[in-house]
Amino acid sequence: MSTHSIGLKDEVWRYLLDVTVHEAPLLARLRAETAELAEANMQISPEQGRFMSFLVELLGVKRYLEVGVFTGYSSLSVALALPADGRIVACDVSDEWTSVARRYWAEAGVADKVELKLGPGVDTLASLVAAGEKGRFDLAFFDADKESSLTYYERAVELVRQGGLIAFDNALWDGRVADPKDESASTSAIREVNARVCSDPRVSAALVPIGDGLLLARKR
Repeated sequence: MSTHSIGLKDEVWRYLLDVTVHEAPLLARLRAETAELAEANMQISPEQGRFMSFLVELLGVKRYLEVGVFTGYSSLSVALALPADGRIVACDVSDEWTSVARRYWAEAGVADKVELKLGPGVDTLASLVAAGEKGRFDLAFFDADKESSLTYYERAVELVRQGGLIAFDNALWDGRVADPKDESASTSAIREVNARVCSDPRVSAALVPIGDGLLLARKR
């Protein structure tokens, strides 16, 4: 759903990629390989990957938390922008999909920056809190099961430092969040986390219509 920014005509999207994104050849190859999968629409768009790498540079990110790795486009985009001492905790449930990510991390020379944790994201975040990781991440990105979004958000508020950033993918859900007839569990969960984040006094928030909608929350 987010391989192309929502609402953009193809010619405008192509201009965006050609002029502003400057996608690295390795990222382009990963995107092309992922496009062959039945689940290809789970991959973020290249312009979103560029935006995330820009955020890494802007915020001086050194520790990045990701839940929902898939084949690794977002984590690779971030890893390539991190400083030499930057580190990633990447969480996913699929050994099959993350095997693609691991291959590309290795080829890019960033595998030593990434700690992959396989298992349910809710459990992994709880273990990070229990291990004393509160306030130690600069940026957290969630692109996983939507029904757990509120739990992910509350854990992220604990794990991200003051001034750090929390990001949720698929905040516009291909427009379904605006369809009152859509009462599916995933759509309802996205609506709920959007409303919670945008009214939470602990953060300042913005919803950016890039990819399938990126909900951003800066921890106050």
